[in-house]
Amino acid sequence: MILSDKRILEEIEKGTIVISPYDRKYLGTNSYDVHLGKYLATYKDRILDARAHNEIEHFEIPEEGYVLQPGTLYLGVTLEYTETHAHVPFLEGKSSTGRLGIDIHATAGKGDVGFCNTWTLEISCAQPVRVYAGMPIGQLIYFVVEGDVETLYNKKGNAKYNGRTIKPVESMMWKNQF
Repeated sequence: MILSDKRILEEIEKGTIVISPYDRKYLGTNSYDVHLGKYLATYKDRILDARAHNEIEHFEIPEEGYVLQPGTLYLGVTLEYTETHAHVPFLEGKSSTGRLGIDIHATAGKGDVGFCNTWTLEISCAQPVRVYAGMPIGQLIYFVVEGDVETLYNKKGNAKYNGRTIKPVESMMWKNQF
């Protein structure tokens, strides 16, 4: 079950959903719009290795915007810091973003109960497109969890993305044992 606008507001009042900065005008019928933060990143190496710590270079989006190029993976970040203590958050692209040929996540659209951070976006595009800090980039949808959660994400010792950040975070796949 997806939470409605009224239910999202109730959960914000209870503190089980936190969105900062929050503005009521970005609350949709059953979602909350999130915006592109001011930082993007790209990997330093063209060939990535799943077992290696692939380093990234951060850069700030200039006021006149930044032109994304096809064939390059950009890591972005949401302006909004969120906490979700009782629901499963899903990040989806906005239709207006998709109609510009921008994908905001390759595979990681679902968060975990207990996720407390900004969202790193895995951005790619179909053709060159100029993006701007602060533009609407996606929407958060909240699902009800069936049953009790044993360990919240922010309490897991092996959680790789718990460090609060305002910049995109590179893949931590290299921390897995395989």
